[in-house]
Amino acid sequence: MIEKELIVVGAGPAGMTAGMYAVRSGLDSLVIEKGICGGLSNEAPEIENYPGLDRVNGMELASKIKEHVTKYVEIRELERVDRIEAKAEGFEVTTDKESYHTKAIVMCTGTRHRRLGIKGELEFLGKGVSYCATCDGFFFRNRNVAVVGGGDSAVRTALYLRSLGCQVTLIHRRDALRAERYLHKKLDEAGVNIRWNSVVKELKGDKVLKSVVIDTRGIEDELPVNGLFVAIGEDPNSELAAGIGVNLDEKKYIITDKSQRTNIKRVYAAGDVTGGVRQVVVACAEGAVAALSAYDDLI
Repeated sequence: MIEKELIVVGAGPAGMTAGMYAVRSGLDSLVIEKGICGGLSNEAPEIENYPGLDRVNGMELASKIKEHVTKYVEIRELERVDRIEAKAEGFEVTTDKESYHTKAIVMCTGTRHRRLGIKGELEFLGKGVSYCATCDGFFFRNRNVAVVGGGDSAVRTALYLRSLGCQVTLIHRRDALRAERYLHKKLDEAGVNIRWNSVVKELKGDKVLKSVVIDTRGIEDELPVNGLFVAIGEDPNSELAAGIGVNLDEKKYIITDKSQRTNIKRVYAAGDVTGGVRQVVVACAEGAVAALSAYDDLI
């Protein structure tokens, strides 16, 4: 069994930053990530509000953070944490590749895409249905696509797809967007069509997606599309934390204090899994605070 003073679970912006700050503080630390570094930030087509970088896509920013952070801390990508157990002198972390013993844990497990839960969604996943425009948008260039959602993520997805030459319809269940104001103007300038007060009821096709059934205030019609991009929010990956008794709020986000401590001694949390303002700059800040709190508690 490998011994560590601190293990960070998740290598999004919060987890990578936590790992770097922990090692720089003097803690023997390791970051474990089930996928690749960056988490969902990799999927952001464009980030314009990260201080010091005027404009950058999410994957590029994640790559820059990783390049910096790995000068200090080891990150084990493509290693899934299956179980965390509290022990007398810390915690046992079991992954699909190894077992670890650690004195403290920082949970930076992020969020996962929320699904529509409608007929055809799973059937056409990867055959027209996508949750990541940066990953899949290239395959739909110059074609007809729809985006579901009304927040920043949905609007940025629509704008990105429009930049690829797609004819884009944004489908939103309300009569006003939740996205930042300046993005509204960009939608108009880009010529994105918006279907207000509308929900997607069903997806149709044969081997691939061909159309979506839309309900607009009780009136249904069918919109021919080659692709549907779902951007209706995320749910927290908090199951591992809950398994060791960490308190969650009503939406399953991890509850922390201002020092990123949870109710369990020497368990901390940072980033999107804690809810609140889900921005890269906030995740990095919380990761730093969590690592420094762990250092204070361990030393």
